[in-house]
Amino acid sequence: MANQEIKATVLVVEDETLVRLYGMDILEDAGFRVLDAGNADEAIAVLQSHDEVSLLFSDIDMPGSMNGLELAHVVHDRWPNIRLLLTSGHRQPTQDQIPDDGRFMRKPWGEQALMAKIREILA
Repeated sequence: MANQEIKATVLVVEDETLVRLYGMDILEDAGFRVLDAGNADEAIAVLQSHDEVSLLFSDIDMPGSMNGLELAHVVHDRWPNIRLLLTSGHRQPTQDQIPDDGRFMRKPWGEQALMAKIREILA
């Protein structure tokens, strides 16, 4: 059963509510524990109180004190064990702009592509 293979916790950071809920539904259906935040500041607060997060899945373009790329750098510095997956429909960052071994996925993403990318990152 695919639902039994991964029990990781994923933090979904997305300012567009419907996109965030869609991503959360996909991940929950696949057996992940999912936390969410609407911007980088909320994400930092979630990470400070949840040390079980294995993956940050964040949009790049968000309002607030920092965008998703900046958030990825903060997460990498403060929580180096958290894997990174960034997404955007407007930007295509180069691999050297994403810290650590972080990955990028262009929007719009579908269920199968998202799950394949997340399984690859967490493998």
